[in-house]
Amino acid sequence: MLWSSDFPQIADTTLRQLSRTIDRGYLTFSREYGASIEAFFDPLLHFLIWFERILLGAPWWSVVLVTAAIGYLAARSWKLFAGIVIALCLIGVFGMWENTMRTMAMILVCTLLSILIGIPIGIFMARSNRGQKSILPVLDVMQTMPSFVYLIPVVMLLGIGRVPGLIAVVIYAIAPVIRLTNLGIRLVEKEALEAADAFGASRLQKLLKVQLPLALPNIMAGINQTIMMALAMVVIASMIGVRGLGQPVLQAVTNQYFALGLFNGTAVVILAIIFDRVTQGFGLRLQKHREGAPQ
Repeated sequence: MLWSSDFPQIADTTLRQLSRTIDRGYLTFSREYGASIEAFFDPLLHFLIWFERILLGAPWWSVVLVTAAIGYLAARSWKLFAGIVIALCLIGVFGMWENTMRTMAMILVCTLLSILIGIPIGIFMARSNRGQKSILPVLDVMQTMPSFVYLIPVVMLLGIGRVPGLIAVVIYAIAPVIRLTNLGIRLVEKEALEAADAFGASRLQKLLKVQLPLALPNIMAGINQTIMMALAMVVIASMIGVRGLGQPVLQAVTNQYFALGLFNGTAVVILAIIFDRVTQGFGLRLQKHREGAPQ
């Protein structure tokens, strides 16, 4: 009974000591290597700023037409083309164009980075059962960890600004493209792989000409989910200085400005719908192509 009554106090003391040890260790690490890590990410920062300037500096009508044209190419739908044009024009009319372009730049760069990192990891998982078993728990933690927690280590390491926000968004959003790349490659029919073997294809040729093309619909679904998660995280990342639609939303929550939050939240929803329809359109076309249906 005595041990039982003392146990909560012992556990609390142990937890405090462990927390202090972790905090001191990470603080020491950030002081020693923070500058080097920040310098490592400088090219990424320059690329993000360059891309953001392109969107902000281009004539508004060109951005609208290019975005609508991409939507049409994805879904072959004039309704989607018109919907994108009307939605983006309304965003401009309500004075949210610059923040929308900043958010779009952040999302596109985060998605590109997630694809460049996530697809190779998904391929590795598909080729190695041991690799899959070791990476899946990491992905589970990444997807279940509260989104605010991602902000703490990057802020301690890199301060506030675009790069910490970008890293937090990528860590939060990358899991779906990894999972669905792995799943898509594993779902490729054995008959297709056996046919490739019969023609003497190497492992690289099978990957590039058989597995990845047949897995593309699943990969596109993963990219779609990554974009949706990145949009959700960008609003939260506004707390550490990421400029865009998230900052007015945060301001609206802080000051109870309902209209401000409603308008900027609607702009985030519009971006989400545009990205969703475009990626789904490409995914459906790839699926029809794989099944041999006319496009």
